[in-house]
Amino acid sequence: MDLSIVIVSYNVKDKLRLNLEALFNSLGSFSREIFVVDNASIDGSADMVAELFPEVKLIRNEENLGFARASNIAIKKSQGDFILLLNPDMQVFSETLRDALAFAKQNPQAVVSSGALLNADKKLIKHVRRFPKFWDQLAIILKLPHLFPNLLKSYLYTDFDYNRAQAVDSVRGSFFMINKLSWQKISSEPTALLDERYFLWFEEVDFCRQVYKLKGEVWYNPQVFCLDYVGQSFSLLKRGRAQKYFSESMLKYFKKWEAAWQYYVLKFFWPLGKALAIFFSMFIFKKRSHE
Repeated sequence: MDLSIVIVSYNVKDKLRLNLEALFNSLGSFSREIFVVDNASIDGSADMVAELFPEVKLIRNEENLGFARASNIAIKKSQGDFILLLNPDMQVFSETLRDALAFAKQNPQAVVSSGALLNADKKLIKHVRRFPKFWDQLAIILKLPHLFPNLLKSYLYTDFDYNRAQAVDSVRGSFFMINKLSWQKISSEPTALLDERYFLWFEEVDFCRQVYKLKGEVWYNPQVFCLDYVGQSFSLLKRGRAQKYFSESMLKYFKKWEAAWQYYVLKFFWPLGKALAIFFSMFIFKKRSHE
């Protein structure tokens, strides 16, 4: 098997249907399998998959297990030499899978590879990031980029050349191809699993960090294109719940990878950050209501 595609879905039935239709219209002679792991959607997503796409390997979770745990269920069952983690609100072009697979096969040093992600207006999404560092994440917690946008220039990699294929720190998890053989060579582990301590957010950054630690590489390739509707599933989360997942994941990342003092300082400031988030959201709402 050449390619295993893993989609974790949560209440985005219409986008998921378009995603699967595009996958089945892909060009290329490679072998593939498609997994949809449904995280207890209540919009009929799983039934839609079962009815319209019987070829898909559907896994129905009885509760929302988060992204990492749900992905791992399918990854453990996958047979492909390459694993593509694909968000449900993505839409490949006819040549996307063929070109992504060809690049991954030709570049075995790329344990992880991704491509150029386009929004609904076909404009490039700047998704390449440097690894999170203490000062940029503290700035995010305290909402300082609202006042000083340049604080995140390094973290957001604003000078990155999106026209050139190159090794990077991390790429967006919405289109995330893993070369299983390359992963096995650097890790001595048979399966490329995500860290299940993360419920949502930071799991792909964590995986890239693990690749980097093991002397592997993560690559961006501008010759592979995919539509990314940018967080349709995440938009269903209430703001407080989304911030809870984000803060918990950030702290878990720093507890795992950085000095203990960084974890404790960030943890100390998060209550203030949540209060500031409420303040800014109320300020923006009031401002818009008066426009």
